[in-house]
Amino acid sequence: MISKTVPFLDVHATYDSLRDEITKKVAAVLESGHYILGPECQAFEREFANFTGAEHCIGVANGLDAITLMLQAHNIGPGDEVIVPSNTFIATWLAVSMCGATPVPCEPKIGTNNIDADKIASLISPKTRAVIAVHLYGQPADIDSIKLSIGDKKILLFEDAAQAHGAKYKTKNVGSLADGAAFSFYPGKNLGAFGDGGCVTVNDVDVAKRIRSLRNYGSEKKYYHDVLGSNSRLDEIQAAVLRLKLKTLPPWNARRQQLAAIYQTKLRNIGDLCLPETPVWADPVWHLYVVRTAQRDKMLDYLKDQGIQCLVHYPVAPHRSGAYSGLYKNISLPIADTLSSQVLSLPIGPHLSTEQVDYVCDRISAFFR
Repeated sequence: MISKTVPFLDVHATYDSLRDEITKKVAAVLESGHYILGPECQAFEREFANFTGAEHCIGVANGLDAITLMLQAHNIGPGDEVIVPSNTFIATWLAVSMCGATPVPCEPKIGTNNIDADKIASLISPKTRAVIAVHLYGQPADIDSIKLSIGDKKILLFEDAAQAHGAKYKTKNVGSLADGAAFSFYPGKNLGAFGDGGCVTVNDVDVAKRIRSLRNYGSEKKYYHDVLGSNSRLDEIQAAVLRLKLKTLPPWNARRQQLAAIYQTKLRNIGDLCLPETPVWADPVWHLYVVRTAQRDKMLDYLKDQGIQCLVHYPVAPHRSGAYSGLYKNISLPIADTLSSQVLSLPIGPHLSTEQVDYVCDRISAFFR
């Protein structure tokens, strides 16, 4: 008999499964007396670059900084425009704004929820410097189609891979597909630290060098500051934890894929429930399993009463947030508005049992009956 409580995410379970190794590794870091930009960070950078297939990895303080530093390394700033998905976590937009550039929202495709490559060309202007493709919910965006939309214009393409550690696009890991990629290691991510953390992966050695300087006060040599930098460094304890958890990422992602397959099978053709669509070239890692229904709020309350924890990613589209409402009050983004009112994230993660996911499916079926 299973418990009638299904957690949305149990980050403590990931600690429990690695408790002894983590305790030893953290103790070793503390004993070393080296806590910033030391051997653990350097080793993680090498290992994660190898994992993604990128030439270089630069550890930073969080995912927002990763996107911001990636843009700053290419001198994107005031007067520039960056095309971003209208449906994404607001950090993608904030990074553009923090550089002084202007986010230009592009609507997603219903089904995949990722940026619609066919809509990008009409948004390109003489001010466009870059496009940020978000691999939302752990499903890769259609990079090749985006490149076709950009054509031969001198426009950079970046990946926001904060939710897609280990996802594959046409057999290649995300993080090495464009001019740079930003990752977050927030505790709830597929590869999560026990605090904030992030990184940038790039193939260009000069860009990597600039990001390393920018993350460290604009300095390559201590007390010599060549550019206006910031303090955004992945600390040794988090790097050590991430090195351990990187080894578990493939099997944990595989477990997420198994559970997503159960949802895809058992929730098919139920009421007005719309399931995520996966292109044949995509191998998602299901950071989130997001369904859509016009009865979202009612269904959310019902599942809560059944002991099932669900979340909404995201209830407010960026252009509707207070941070951007003044700038985008006259813009029409109906797909983003529809998604924000209808999406619901079901429990998924390596901590969940098959019985728990079966219970979620049974309760959703009962709701629509």
